[in-house]
Amino acid sequence: VQLQASGGGLVQAGGSLRLSCAASGRTFSHYVMGWFRQAPGKEREFVAAISWSGGTTHYADSVQGRFTISRDNAKNTVDLQMTSLNPDDTAIYFCVSGEEDQPIVTIFTVAGVQSWGQGTQVTVSS
Repeated sequence: VQLQASGGGLVQAGGSLRLSCAASGRTFSHYVMGWFRQAPGKEREFVAAISWSGGTTHYADSVQGRFTISRDNAKNTVDLQMTSLNPDDTAIYFCVSGEEDQPIVTIFTVAGVQSWGQGTQVTVSS
């Protein structure tokens, strides 16, 4: 599956942004989807994941309660709604997918990601 992310930008601390990811492929609903991020000088880290149906989600502790991942299988899209942003959220955000028909847990780490989008920059000013 090919992924195209959008929606990044500059926002003040406390603000909100919504990232969107458009995926190509006829079997989008067979892939767990997620988001990773990479801050300057740091390794890529898991942010959020969502199961095939959208019924199961999982978040990194650092974003739990502030970020919400969702998907629309009819439109082949996955979104990340981010609220209460703080400067520590500044990073390049990547839309990702796992391998076809694999469970959500497989994309909690970089090793389990099959496809990466090109990344979109999110900058939170203090």
